Amino acid sequence: MTMDAYRYEDGTISYPGHPRGPDGAEPVDTIDLSEFTAEVVTWTTSTATPPGVREPNHLAIVEFTIEGESVRAIGQVTTGEIEVGEEVRPVSVDELREPGAGIREPASQEWDGYRFEPV
Repeated sequence: MTMDAYRYEDGTISYPGHPRGPDGAEPVDTIDLSEFTAEVVTWTTSTATPPGVREPNHLAIVEFTIEGESVRAIGQVTTGEIEVGEEVRPVSVDELREPGAGIREPASQEWDGYRFEPV
């Protein structure tokens, strides 16, 4: 599994990737963000979560800097012991939420993804 961001001709990076970037440009490259570390910009803890999502659910906005360009991502954090400015890395998990909970058909969804873990 990869955490793909798109790079565009002007050097900008988008996560998640979009088929069109600045000025309508198509992506020229993909970057697997799971190979990099990021810095916590801000974080929060949600105690009222949707069905199947762990409670409490720790979330962070993180910023990757790759070759002088920055790109931000939001995601779950592995711990509530996190601070702004802390370095984190993406870690792959099989289930970000319980597939049997909620109203969606489990087979119609992808349940894996990434959480951020302090380095």
